[in-house]
Order: sequence, then C-alpha cells, then structure tokens
Amino acid sequence: MLPKNQTNRNRIYQLVHERGSISKPEIAALLGISLPTAIQNVKSLQQEGLLKEGEILESTGGRKAIAVTCEKNAKFAIGTDITRNHISIVLINLAADIIESARVEMVYDNTPAYYQEAVRLINQAVTVSGIDPDDILGAGFSVPGVLTRDGQMIIYSHVLGASALQCSTISRGLNYPSVLCNDANAAGIAEMWKHKYRTDAVYLSLSDTVGGAILLHNELYLGENQRGGEFGHFTLVRDGLPCYCGRQGCVDAYCSALTLSRHANGDLNLFFERLNNGDKNIKPVWEQYLSYLTTTVNNLAVSFDCTVILGGYLGEFLEPYIEDIRRSVAQVTTFLGNEDYITACAYKKEAAAVGAALLYIRPFINQL
Repeated sequence: MLPKNQTNRNRIYQLVHERGSISKPEIAALLGISLPTAIQNVKSLQQEGLLKEGEILESTGGRKAIAVTCEKNAKFAIGTDITRNHISIVLINLAADIIESARVEMVYDNTPAYYQEAVRLINQAVTVSGIDPDDILGAGFSVPGVLTRDGQMIIYSHVLGASALQCSTISRGLNYPSVLCNDANAAGIAEMWKHKYRTDAVYLSLSDTVGGAILLHNELYLGENQRGGEFGHFTLVRDGLPCYCGRQGCVDAYCSALTLSRHANGDLNLFFERLNNGDKNIKPVWEQYLSYLTTTVNNLAVSFDCTVILGGYLGEFLEPYIEDIRRSVAQVTTFLGNEDYITACAYKKEAAAVGAALLYIRPFINQL
C-alpha cells in the first residue's frame, strides 16, 4: 500500500502507473479510501489528461468495472548524454518509453559552436517526434564529472576537460528548463525506474571510465562533496597501474571497458564476438578482467549489502556472463549465500540519457 501521507491524487496515479491497468473499486480497496473518493480523484486526473478509461473488465458478480490506465503520452522529457566522442538524445514519455532518439558522433569541444549544434540536434529530435513542445517538462543533460548539488554547474570533468561550466551555457537557446546530472547517477536512476520493486541498489558503470551510483530508498546518495559512487577510484592494487586521476591501482585502471576493447581494435562488439568464439588470445584477458571485477563487486556487496547492477558500455554484453560473475564472487565473498543480488543492467543502451530525462518525469509524477 502506498504511504498515506501522499495526496489521494498522487497515490492513485502512482498505483495506476505501477499496475498498468486497474479498476476504481480496486483502487479504493488497495489504498484504503472510499469508492466515491477514488472516483472523484480519478475523474480529476482524467480531466487533466493523465488517466484514461481502458478495457471493460470481467464481472465479479455485479456491474462490470472499467479499467483505468495512465495516459503515458500526456507529458514528455528530453534526455541528452554528452560524452567525449558522441552525443545521445532521447525523448521519453511518462512511462519512460523512448519516443524518439538520436546518436551522433560529435567530439566534445567547450565552445559556443558545440553547444549550438547540440541544441540544434535536440530541437530537431523534438520536431521529428511530432511532440507538442508545450508538453515537454524539461531537458536533462548527463555528463561525466562532479556537479553542484543543484545540477546547474559542472565543477570539474576530467573526461570533458571542463570546469566551472554552467548548465545555462550548455542549454542556451533551448526553450525548456534544464539540469545536469552525473552520467553514472543518471544511468542508476534509469535502472531503478525499471526495477520498481527495488528501493536500494548500487550501480557500477563499466564504460571507458568506471563510475557508479548509490541509490538508497529510491533516492541518489551524493555524499557531502557530490562524489558519492566514485567506485572507479577504489584502490584495487596498491602501487598498481596508473589511473587518469593521477593515482595508481584504481579500479578504473583494471575494470574500464577500455581494458577489454584495446585487445580488439577498440571494438567491444569484436572483443565479445572473439570471446564467444573461443579465441585463445582473448579468453585469458577476460579471465584476468573477471578476477578484478569480482573483487570490486565483492567490495560493493560487503559495503552496501544490496543489489549490484552492472552497466555502462559493458552492460550490453554481460547478461550471458552473469552466472560466471556470481560464481566468481561466491568464491571470495565473506558472507556465503545467494549471489542473485548481482545483475546486468536493464537498459543496454542510452541509460544515462533516459535517466537525465527522468529528472523531470519523476518530480512531475511525485507532485501530482
């Protein structure tokens, strides 16, 4: 049952959103409210275009009830993932379905021309989608780096080589509210949206750099200095390989996607194709990688005792190897038990862009 401190409107919308399709009597029963109250609030949400009547349900002995469903295309949000070498844009609806998407190879450059082109691409995606701009709640930008708590400035991004960069500089010319989000945090938000029945998780982003997100009670834990979840800078091997941060032995130096792709001409698809085909040169590389990943995952499990989601660029390829990873972790873990808490990401592509867009979808739904 949803918390009673929420308004009835909000509780009803959340329930319908969660169930997909439900009758008014069921709403009343599940939320512990009277049927007239449920009907009144459903009608209010219908008048605003947020709920609609669905199919006629089977009778349980009386008059047949009509299902209530969400009008998921009532509102939309834009998510843009900015990386060193490309930009990804998605438009999602209230169910986080991707309505339109675009991915463009575009080397990052901290110049007005770059941002103008990014805004042009976003506006083009909106035009192609046919969505009424008045129905767009806002635009979230996913970026690698440390941000201010309000999401209005990049304090520092090693990957982009940018610092003290305002969100308003990136979004100038875009006629929507805009906010920034760390890329791994954005991807973590998207994953928790997919896993609606989980409230706690850590997300390990295994891309060209390693990052992560901590999600407690369905909210991001950012830390006192906005650096929570920087799992790529756990010390994995003392005095080990150099990391881009200037230190040695960080997880990033051993578990980034580059660790694998450099053995296949920079192509992760080719690496896993060779691995699946039993390439004798690739197999030991994967086994070595797996040993470092195992240590990292075990450290996360011991630290947080919750679901560990493996994502980033590697997330697209890990599903067939999850059982191998679980067995490997089971061999080193302090606490013997079920390693099902380790899972591959649900979003195989564009998780960060979707998560950035959800920065506007989630608050909209929560404030109904």
